[in-house]
Amino acid sequence: MRLSNRNKASVYNFVNTLLIMGVLVGIAAFLLEEYRFNVLGLEGYLLPIIPVGLLIAFYLRGRQIFEYDSDGEALNFKNRNIVPFLDKPLSDEFPKYKLLSYEIIDIFFIKRLYITISSKVSGSTMLKYEISYLTKKEITDLKFSLSRVIKANNEKKELKIKDDRRTLS
Repeated sequence: MRLSNRNKASVYNFVNTLLIMGVLVGIAAFLLEEYRFNVLGLEGYLLPIIPVGLLIAFYLRGRQIFEYDSDGEALNFKNRNIVPFLDKPLSDEFPKYKLLSYEIIDIFFIKRLYITISSKVSGSTMLKYEISYLTKKEITDLKFSLSRVIKANNEKKELKIKDDRRTLS
């Protein structure tokens, strides 16, 4: 199964540009208000604070672009920001049999996907992806696909245990 919200990158770029323009207009309006008009008083400080707060909230939600591919024998996860220099893009690929569990955390407007995979060195490793910009349907599809992989892994483990018992008897 493939899942990607890369086609929405232009929308995220537009929102980002709009928020940056809002910050610039807010700062300009604040400076005009402070040094020229002086009508609003203390409320004039809201002119730059509100757009800056919205811009911070946009970036705190996490990386905007998430791609998932479970076709074949490997799982592919990619997570990147629309502004390339803000965050290092994440890209992980590992065999399906290494997937142990997953968990989706939803706190207010922030959603995170935690993947636990088996590792030879430390036993297990946890990978974190930001999925705040996925729709509910995309998250449901992601859950279904990951659950299917885990179920297949568990069935293979059970079959292996049964085969091992037969060879020992």
